[in-house]
Amino acid sequence: MFATGACGLVFEYILSTVSTYILGNSIEQFSITIALMLLMMGVAGYVQKFMSDRYLIEKFIFLETFLALLGGYAPIAIYASFGFVPDHFMVINYFFVMAIGFLIGFEIPLVLRINEKYSETLGTNIAGVVGPDYIGSFAGAIVWTFFLLKTFPLTEISFLVGGTNFFIAAITFMYFMKFGLVKYRVVCVILIVVSAALLAFGYNNNRDWNLNLEQKLYDSKIVFSKTTKYQRLVLTYDAPLNDYRFFINGNLQFSSVDEAIYHEHLVHPAFALVQNPERVLILGGGDGLALREVLKHPQVQNVLLVDLDPDMVKVCSTNPILTRLNNHAFEGAKVIAKASDAVSGVGWTRVFQDTGKVRPSGEPETQRIASVEIMNVDADRFLDQAPGQWDIVIIDFPDPSSVELAKLYSREFYRKLASAAAPGAMVVVQATSPYHARESYLCIRRTLESAGWRTLPYHDNVPSFGDWGWIMAWKNRDEGEIRKRIAATETFGVDTAYLTPDAFRAALSFGKGSLATSETRINTLMEPALLTYYLDESWKAE
Repeated sequence: MFATGACGLVFEYILSTVSTYILGNSIEQFSITIALMLLMMGVAGYVQKFMSDRYLIEKFIFLETFLALLGGYAPIAIYASFGFVPDHFMVINYFFVMAIGFLIGFEIPLVLRINEKYSETLGTNIAGVVGPDYIGSFAGAIVWTFFLLKTFPLTEISFLVGGTNFFIAAITFMYFMKFGLVKYRVVCVILIVVSAALLAFGYNNNRDWNLNLEQKLYDSKIVFSKTTKYQRLVLTYDAPLNDYRFFINGNLQFSSVDEAIYHEHLVHPAFALVQNPERVLILGGGDGLALREVLKHPQVQNVLLVDLDPDMVKVCSTNPILTRLNNHAFEGAKVIAKASDAVSGVGWTRVFQDTGKVRPSGEPETQRIASVEIMNVDADRFLDQAPGQWDIVIIDFPDPSSVELAKLYSREFYRKLASAAAPGAMVVVQATSPYHARESYLCIRRTLESAGWRTLPYHDNVPSFGDWGWIMAWKNRDEGEIRKRIAATETFGVDTAYLTPDAFRAALSFGKGSLATSETRINTLMEPALLTYYLDESWKAE
């Protein structure tokens, strides 16, 4: 029961995670998946009263082997349904969720009935079954979180968990065989042998199947993929277009052909509006592309990048394709994994670049760019104890497609941000699309203003995404002075692939009615209005 409890919970997590990778919104997918499984467990608890007490051992062996096969092949089948029959994906997905939940719901009643013959009291029977089942569920959650999810692909985890159910069935058969309590021995042997063969076949081939089926989710060839503790990272390549695309949980983060438009807008306008910006804070931006742009500015002395996922930073600092795209921005940076609730740095690592000149000694001459520190910690928690103030704060979070992301666009978050901003600082927030996600964009602006920030919205066309928007924010500065500096800007002082001062000034212009709305809700922790807006936007249905 300890093992079945662990396996049952991990199966719930596997199916919830598969749904999240395909459909997004982890809170919704986990909630619906686990709720449906609990519903079917309840249905099974009711249905079992119609089951006779004959051949209970055989029924338990059949249950565990069938659960092993169904659970083992479920992720592969769900992936395949999305790739080959997307119109029927939800039906197939929820079939596996409900079927596995139904089978799990039979485990405790069956074991209670079997043990009833050997336990002196009902209390002893329940204690020997329910207690280990719940404790096993806890153990399964720990193993899933800290080992399985970080070590194996989902399609392999399912076969490992299914193998555990199979092992329980085999041990049960061998144990009760000794006492002559298994009546249909030949049937059970055939069932165990066939199940072992099918599980072994699936386990040996799951990685190839996984790669082929996941490829169905993307238009271009997958050249790299990795599952971290927090997310699924995928890099694709379109050879004719020479286009690398980076996805997180199936959502496009950037395209190499036009990411410069996005990241140059995110970084350089703020530098033109701050007098001598020496300290820069980047929240998010684990791909290093915003950091690449920041390091172009020679006046920058210190940069702190805060990104929750250490594996995201590791991938983007070691993968040769991504390091080429971010111009080795992480090279030499100090990486700090947060080990406790305390938020503190352990010193800065200097970053140098080749000047193209040669010293008299024959060694290449380098110049110091900046000291860069990478901190792996939740940005919201970081702001609770932010150690210092910054002249420029760049917020490069994914879109608010889930509750955990929407909190990073909340009024509470923006209020905390004030303590991290130095006098005269500028803050830049990536704010989704003012065209495709108009109410989301305007909600972010309202939320910033409700937290005491003054705002300046701007937008531009990023071909891979369409019309995209950013919002610049500040405190204790006059908007007229800000606009005068924008009008007087003749150069950003660094090399850019796209952005010019004139292009930025054009980005400040919106069409008639584009920034008008009758909506008044702001985004807070307890009322994530932004998530509602984002999920209801028209582009989600396109």
